[in-house]
Amino acid sequence: MHCVAQRFAMLLVAALWLWAAPLSAADGASPADAAAIRSVIEAQLAAFRRDDGAAAFSFAAPAIQRQFGTPERFMQMVRTGYAPVYRPRQVFFQELLVHGQRWAQPLLITAQDDSVLIAIYNMERQPDGTWRIGGVVLLPARAQGA
Repeated sequence: MHCVAQRFAMLLVAALWLWAAPLSAADGASPADAAAIRSVIEAQLAAFRRDDGAAAFSFAAPAIQRQFGTPERFMQMVRTGYAPVYRPRQVFFQELLVHGQRWAQPLLITAQDDSVLIAIYNMERQPDGTWRIGGVVLLPARAQGA
């Protein structure tokens, strides 16, 4: 039951984040920031494909690294809770969202079972100016129109 409540809370936070009138990349993100964020996510996805836990873990923000402690525990969590991100069939980057100091990179993901999801990557700028992944929320993609 705790897991259901936690999942609901994450979905609620993601919905509220999106509802908070995010700005487009043109309104708040430099092309260099957008490219750097995309590069970090692509590098982590490539590390997942290679089963390179150390590399994948290195792209996680410090709080995520502290939470899981080791690349092995991090990879176990990703394999079991984020299979569409761990082994996506297709990935399409959407427009970077910026709201104040919060940055999120949505991806449209086709999973191995052909389901389509939105993965919202919470991105965190580090003191040295680099970007790390502060968390991912998976949401079902809904068909537009109708």
